[in-house]
Amino acid sequence: MVLIDGKKVSAEIRDRLKQETEELKEKTGRTPGLATVLVGDDPASAVYVRNKNKICNELGFQSFGKNLPEQTTEAELMSLINDLNGNDEVNGILVQLPLPNHIDSEKILLSIDPEKDVDGFHPINVGKLAIGNALLTPCTPTGVIALLDYYGIEISGKHAVVLGRSNIVGKPVANLLLQRHATVTICHSKTKNLEEVTRQADILIAAVGRPHFVTANMVSQNTVVIDVGINRVDGKLTGDVDYDPVSEIADFITPVPGGVGPMTIALLMENTLKAFKTTL
Repeated sequence: MVLIDGKKVSAEIRDRLKQETEELKEKTGRTPGLATVLVGDDPASAVYVRNKNKICNELGFQSFGKNLPEQTTEAELMSLINDLNGNDEVNGILVQLPLPNHIDSEKILLSIDPEKDVDGFHPINVGKLAIGNALLTPCTPTGVIALLDYYGIEISGKHAVVLGRSNIVGKPVANLLLQRHATVTICHSKTKNLEEVTRQADILIAAVGRPHFVTANMVSQNTVVIDVGINRVDGKLTGDVDYDPVSEIADFITPVPGGVGPMTIALLMENTLKAFKTTL
């Protein structure tokens, strides 16, 4: 069994982005800019935003942190996003979710310029992903593909089974796998004979948000198991895969934490650099 080390791969991606950013700064005198928007004081969201701003600084990006009070109105937030859309120094805009209940998250996300939508969630970018020509693709699914590529895992012609059909992971990762010529099955809560389907997988991607959902009897020998789940059980982070028994069967497996998680922020930075390069 090979442990897929997301920390290592994400660190190498960040090193490459830092080098490319330095080279572009020498040529153009400009650097990529990422704006993070945080409304309210949710502790977990604040940690995520701090980490993103810290990595921006490490890579030589400009960081535009916008921390707004809980009582910020929807109109005020829309006005800020409109300003960021028009700011040439801002190449990526990330609105940290969840937003307070009085703000319509969908309306806010729709207001972001699709060319600055580094999360890849705007319907225009979702449509481009579906037809296979998106520049900015969702970070976690793109991180999954990057891990498979790094470890030399063949995607073309393989049967990939995706557990979960969310707009954030399940559907986009299925699209990305299709573009790489995998045969893709998406499973969900209404899927019949689930174990029978998952045992057919060459690549099994778990993104259901249920701790230890994938058990050893759902996995066949020589399978690649990618665990996207992040669940907190008894104060500890755990994935959607029952790691110890499944790791005895799988050929490759991601741990939680330290697998897919670190890739998400690395690919967010890569999207910001891609968006920046379109303006040069």
